[in-house]
Amino acid sequence: MAGRSGFDERHVAALHGTFYVSTGLWPLLHRSSFERVTGPKLDFWLAQTVGVTVAAIGTGLVQASRAPIVSPELRTVACTGAAGLALVDLFFVARRRISAVYLLDAGVELALIGAWVVTRRRRGK
Repeated sequence: MAGRSGFDERHVAALHGTFYVSTGLWPLLHRSSFERVTGPKLDFWLAQTVGVTVAAIGTGLVQASRAPIVSPELRTVACTGAAGLALVDLFFVARRRISAVYLLDAGVELALIGAWVVTRRRRGK
């Protein structure tokens, strides 16, 4: 069901999924630009592993955006995944282990959680 604005959980799933697929594939498809923005990586395979995992979650979210409803389980995966990534970003930026550019990612992750919360409240569940 769409809220008054017409923006519902399926829209959030599409937005979240598109963000995750694109950011997840980035280190797999173009290492040099990824490292230019995020900083050099000693163990690049870790960035690729996170990328594959994030892209997999994103693929599920994009698929869910085409269904009549988004399952509670997938909402949980989306929100806990976003919260975990935001916490990692904030923690390691604060410790100066990763570039401050990751604060942008943390902001997007928190905004996505907010969008899930707003659309769920509109739905009344």
